[in-house]
Amino acid sequence: MKDIPVITVGGLPIAIETCDEAARTMIDHAVAARGKMEPPLYVTSANGQVLSSCASNPEIRELFLKADIIHADGGPLVQASRYLTKCPLPERVATTDLVHDTARMAAAEKVTFYFLGATQDGIEKAVANMKQLYPDLDFVGYRNGYVAEDEEAGLIEEINKVAPDILWIGMGVPREQQFVVRNRERLTGVGVIKTSGGLFDFLSGKNKRAPDWMQKASLEWAFRICQEPKRLFWRYLTTNPHAIWLLLTRTR
Repeated sequence: MKDIPVITVGGLPIAIETCDEAARTMIDHAVAARGKMEPPLYVTSANGQVLSSCASNPEIRELFLKADIIHADGGPLVQASRYLTKCPLPERVATTDLVHDTARMAAAEKVTFYFLGATQDGIEKAVANMKQLYPDLDFVGYRNGYVAEDEEAGLIEEINKVAPDILWIGMGVPREQQFVVRNRERLTGVGVIKTSGGLFDFLSGKNKRAPDWMQKASLEWAFRICQEPKRLFWRYLTTNPHAIWLLLTRTR
């Protein structure tokens, strides 16, 4: 993998890449990894919730520090870097944007995808919608995210058999990171793993993105609360103040 500069934002090492550059990094690594039978590149993302969780729980922090690349999937991380560092992050690398940048390149360069996560109905709709947007994009497989640990060996065998260049895993933090760390050494048929959080709910149409002005103002979290108040209100109420403190005190 090429050397990617990083800065510390909120206590985590965050890659200095644009969304387009991040997509190119994954595509190039995936192609170069074909046939080598080595553990895949592990790419994940951080937002305010992740910063708070990592600072509060050493085990979760270790899951993220094992990643090869951590992107800033949160506008406040980008803003903090601009005010508090000499090498600011160029932009937010939201997974919901990154998947489209990567898909465009993948469709043109014959790089294959596998989607793992969400419900069966959700993952089927996500794949169908992506195929409609990118007719030349090659999916070698997909599966819902309800995988018991005693089913993982069979799933790993299946994934290695179809050998996706990029495996997108959307199981939520920290379950998806735990899955990667637990199985990375066995996923030798995969070139890149990208953890994806709730990506498939957006691709399936279950959830909607915030308006552009809210995204630019780093207020997408507020829009998501309106969509899922029961699930997200308490989370953001408790993690946002902690994340702000971390951004102010652990960014350099």
